[in-house]
Amino acid sequence: YILVIIGMVISLIASAKVKGTYAKYSRVRSRSGLTGAEAAERILRSAGLYEVRIEHIAGSLTDHYDPRSKVLRLSDSVYGSASVAAIGVAAHECGHAIQDDRSYAPLRIRNSLVPIANIGTQAAWPIILVGLVFASSNFLVNLGILLFSLGVLFQLVTLPVEFDASGRAIRILSDSGILYEEEIKQTRKVLGAAAMTYVAAAASILSLLRLLILFGGRNRD
Repeated sequence: YILVIIGMVISLIASAKVKGTYAKYSRVRSRSGLTGAEAAERILRSAGLYEVRIEHIAGSLTDHYDPRSKVLRLSDSVYGSASVAAIGVAAHECGHAIQDDRSYAPLRIRNSLVPIANIGTQAAWPIILVGLVFASSNFLVNLGILLFSLGVLFQLVTLPVEFDASGRAIRILSDSGILYEEEIKQTRKVLGAAAMTYVAAAASILSLLRLLILFGGRNRD
């Protein structure tokens, strides 16, 4: 349980850091006056991605790029906001669209893992619990652990994808002149804080380690 507590603390710290940093720089208006949606459109068009649509989606920081429908969705706090934070988040999502267009290998791998990871994270614990009910069924317990491992693998593959998208965003904003030098520094802080959420992968690894410690000796028994 110490491993679970450590994972929870890491996730809570990461979440608080993201919300605090975004709230701070969402109050800093960019000198260009461009909204998140306008900045995203300019970035996509300059990259030659005319087929990617930009849509408004409800919620806060629910921004994402959908590679299946070629749609970049920006949340309430980003779509119509002209803040440095909003432009940074919009540029990050544009980074994913550019990755998709350039056939960035880690993104391809992550996308291929999505259905397997979804099944794994949803089915892992029920299968493990059924295996525990039938005490002799080491197969079900091991199958549950394997499915959980697929979810952890998805989190690990996500790391280079997200870091690369943030790196692309900073370079694009700097080269395009959408943000000034001081604003670039502020945006870097926003994206750096957002990167802390990816430590959820570390929490998943700790949960997997806990499963292995709890049930790894069943076969030997």
